[in-house]
Amino acid sequence: MTANCILERVAETRSTNDDLLERWRAGELIDPVARIAHKQTAGKGRAGRAWVANPQDSICFSMAYPFKRSPAELTGLSLLVGLAVIEGIAHACHLKPSDLHQAGLRLKWPNDLLLNHAKLAGILIEGGQAKAGDPTWMIIGVGINLRNTTAIEAMLEQTELKASSLEQLLPPQHILPDTEVLWLALIESFTNHFKQFDQHGFSAYQEDWLKWDAFLNERVMISGISQESIYGIAKGVDKNGALLLEQENKTVAIYAGDVSLRLQS
Repeated sequence: MTANCILERVAETRSTNDDLLERWRAGELIDPVARIAHKQTAGKGRAGRAWVANPQDSICFSMAYPFKRSPAELTGLSLLVGLAVIEGIAHACHLKPSDLHQAGLRLKWPNDLLLNHAKLAGILIEGGQAKAGDPTWMIIGVGINLRNTTAIEAMLEQTELKASSLEQLLPPQHILPDTEVLWLALIESFTNHFKQFDQHGFSAYQEDWLKWDAFLNERVMISGISQESIYGIAKGVDKNGALLLEQENKTVAIYAGDVSLRLQS
């Protein structure tokens, strides 16, 4: 299953993403690497934010993967990773993706998994291409809340944020999978989908992603692109993974960056 992926397990590190980024910058990456830590002392979210997680209540890991595509051709990768996480969770929990959808699991553009609008998992993607013609090494970091959302929310600086967990997603009497089982299922899903993505890009996944879109046809506000917030109705994503925002007389495409997407209050 993971014959072409090096597996690394460590008790503690600052950030598994940073660990693999340092190796990429030093030219030390050859084969795909998946690195998991029981505890990350400086785990990262997007835009330099801290990823808040209790070690015993979450799974946090990173995977370094060499794509043949150039960085410009990898738009939509974070959306694809969300779909791959769903498939990995379903496999590890012996459920169908449709079971998870019925329970309220959704994807939030561009890089979060939500359970009934509370955050279940986050995705952070870093990396790049050293020079033209080289593989594009992307470091994909994933953090998933497993249980004990009360403790996670207590650690959050922004008290309005709500957390959810894999335990809450599963049907009653359904036991959480072992962390190792979940990790290996996610790696297998990533490996399979990354190969397909490298060949076909995000357009092959666009229709599937729309089924999981948490904010489809909802009025939303986007902040962080400029000084002023942007308002409109979310109309899914295009073949490149850009968010389509319907305004009064036009539809604009928003590409991933330091943005915050949320429902209009």
